[in-house]
Amino acid sequence: MTLRARVDATIHGPRVQAFIMGVILFNALILGLETSRTVMASFGSLILMLDALCLTIFVVEIGLKLFARGPRFFRDGWNIFDLVVVGIALAPATQGLSVLRALRILRLLRIVSVTPRLRRVVEGFLSALPGMASVFLLMGIIFYIFAVMATKLFAGAFPDWFGDLGNSAYSLFQIMTLESWSMGIVRPVMEVYPQAWIFFVPFILVTTFAVMNLVVGLIVNSMQEAHQEEETAATEAYRDQVLARLTAIEERMAATDDRAAGDEHRAGGRRDAS
Repeated sequence: MTLRARVDATIHGPRVQAFIMGVILFNALILGLETSRTVMASFGSLILMLDALCLTIFVVEIGLKLFARGPRFFRDGWNIFDLVVVGIALAPATQGLSVLRALRILRLLRIVSVTPRLRRVVEGFLSALPGMASVFLLMGIIFYIFAVMATKLFAGAFPDWFGDLGNSAYSLFQIMTLESWSMGIVRPVMEVYPQAWIFFVPFILVTTFAVMNLVVGLIVNSMQEAHQEEETAATEAYRDQVLARLTAIEERMAATDDRAAGDEHRAGGRRDAS
């Protein structure tokens, strides 16, 4: 086994991955403590040193992965994700880039790349995006229709909520999320327009209980498909491993039979000569 292969097997081994996960969680705790002025006043230098140590471990891990896999490192999207997250942490946090200090907490997202189940969730979500695009397009059409209607119906009495298309769309979005929709918006509107429920109730039924459930269904279905693909790949890998072992056993048995036949043939030759 070459040095690169040994490094690759070690860095992707369960013990190293468990250690990296522990470092990620510990680093998340450190970054949370940095938000406390009291803690920073007492242990600021220690916390910053521990944060730098965690970042050093991440950099070493990325470097070893690059050494072990070379150009193949960039064929895995999760490796690129880790590289970007660690690269953001290495960028200098000057006044113009002070937001990068806040983005260091993105290192916590690295736990997704080292946890197979979390990767499955993300992959399921990403595979659902094409189907979700169609649902969001439908949602946009519905919102546009209802926003135009709401502006024409309620703009005169409630200009803050329905004065123009943008305000109407935002108010309808609040209603769709069911956040203070009844006492905050709908009931005040119904005091002026008693029949306004005929407009709002169908909107809630269509958006909140129908279209959004389509989005949830697409995500769940995609996650199930990703899980099935992973199980199929694991099954095929196990089958290939078993077949390889059976082939090796057959080859050894055939070699043993050949040796036995050869020994018998030589023994028969010696008997004939005697």
